[in-house]
Amino acid sequence: MKRRHIFLTGFMGSGKTTVGPLIAEALGFSFVDLDEEIERQEGKTIDDIFQDSGEQHFRIIERSYVRRFVEGSDTVFALGGGTVTIEGLISELKANGLLVYLKSDADALMSRLRGHSHRPLLLGEKGETLSDADLQRKIAFLLKQREEYYRQADIIVDSTHRPVDAVVESVLNALAENLFRENIKNKG
Repeated sequence: MKRRHIFLTGFMGSGKTTVGPLIAEALGFSFVDLDEEIERQEGKTIDDIFQDSGEQHFRIIERSYVRRFVEGSDTVFALGGGTVTIEGLISELKANGLLVYLKSDADALMSRLRGHSHRPLLLGEKGETLSDADLQRKIAFLLKQREEYYRQADIIVDSTHRPVDAVVESVLNALAENLFRENIKNKG
């Protein structure tokens, strides 16, 4: 049987790192938070990598880690918020498993992300903390920019204002439905 990883995508603050381990536990899969793994293995924070080498270099690192990890056992991956924007990566992810988009609206993301200065894309041009109004605009801008990538997911689950257990249940139900459809398709 083909290896089936689960790749969680969505904007930062959408719940990937929170629900990922719970989904992995329910499925008997391993769990990897891509950003945490990159920080651990590179010996630098994501913010430091961005400052030292820029976003483009960070995306190259992300791609190499994704490719390395898909060779392992069945895993639930919490991808970085911008991972799916890497050219051609969505098709690679889908070839190795199912892509699940945890969708959340800009207002919910704003309330979850306010005060998280360790996220380099949510800082000003000089690394300064943004005002609430500027942060709201930046989140809305980035979300709009990434939405076309997120929407290419196999499964979309709304995580806006929903308890963690409800999001986990929705993801697990959608995964079961997807597997059922695949099994029917393969038999037909």
